[in-house]
Amino acid sequence: MSQTIVVKIGTSSLTQPDTGYLALATIAQVVDSLSRLRKLGHQVILVSSGAVGVGCMRLGLTERPRTISMKQAVAAVGQGRLIRTYDDLFTALQQPIAQVLLTRSDLVQRSRYVNAYRTFRQLLKLGVIPIVNENDTLAVEELKFGDNDTLSALVASLIGADWLFLLTDVDRLYSADPRYDPNARPIALVNQIDELEALHVEVGDRGTNWGTGGMVTKISAARIATTAGVRTVITEGRSPQNIEKILQGEAIGTLFEPQPQPFNARKRWIAHGLLPAGKLYLDSGAVNAIRQAGKSLLAAGIKEVEGEFQSQDAVQLCDSRGQEIARGIVNYSSVELQKIRGCRSEDIPSILGYEGAETVVHRDNLVLS
Repeated sequence: MSQTIVVKIGTSSLTQPDTGYLALATIAQVVDSLSRLRKLGHQVILVSSGAVGVGCMRLGLTERPRTISMKQAVAAVGQGRLIRTYDDLFTALQQPIAQVLLTRSDLVQRSRYVNAYRTFRQLLKLGVIPIVNENDTLAVEELKFGDNDTLSALVASLIGADWLFLLTDVDRLYSADPRYDPNARPIALVNQIDELEALHVEVGDRGTNWGTGGMVTKISAARIATTAGVRTVITEGRSPQNIEKILQGEAIGTLFEPQPQPFNARKRWIAHGLLPAGKLYLDSGAVNAIRQAGKSLLAAGIKEVEGEFQSQDAVQLCDSRGQEIARGIVNYSSVELQKIRGCRSEDIPSILGYEGAETVVHRDNLVLS
């Protein structure tokens, strides 16, 4: 049975830890494994880190750049060399590839989001393996994915993938960092990500010297992917052949089960593509109406408005403690909402002086967190 598979491999797996040079043996194994998956009929997307690390090596830098401009320059040097390495290895196996560089804004605008979806689908239909990375050369700080774990989860959500494999420098998720804690317990299955807190799982917030992510970003990525209905696995990057074994049912790595009722395509975009421009704090009645009854948000339920935003921007819907309960697309600007918050819908025309939408956030444009 053909499945759509997204594989993310991090800098820690792609490079040698002591020098930052490309780990060509590992890359060759990844290429071989993904080409084999294609021959088995699966559709495959590779999200690959490494451009900045390769750029540092090419320029003789001994540590990762700290400023955005320096990182962008180094990424521009490294990306071409990285994709050339992939192209040489995949070409030897007669497997065509494509380079796809994304910025966060490609997923924020609905038209660009849909266009990205169509491009990926056409590439997969052609039998191509897209190789995805963040466009570090153009991305600005407020529109960055932050790490490729998040990027891979958003790509998996975008295309409605069946599987997301997060290849890293450990073989699975543990209750603590096994490199430092001999009592760390392996975790094979996670049905609900909130379970990890009950298991007292400790995750580091950093990866290697050359990478940007740690286990915390992988768990965050798993949360994004599983809410989109994507089965997610954390496993060892230096054994990419395990992907095929996992697809055949072997219990390797840590498996995160997808949510039983994943979002549809539009709600996946609202939940994961959009960046919230503000917050609405709601009273308990509005919170219950949204959470329990699946209703739209009305102006009467809004206690406080935070941030500056326009109509059709995304906002976070929070309870009185500031805990996000949902997010959605608003029908009013922040200026308008300051005037009508706490008011009944039938009073809105007289307050604003013109007819407006009955709902502040319609339930079709609202996603529970």
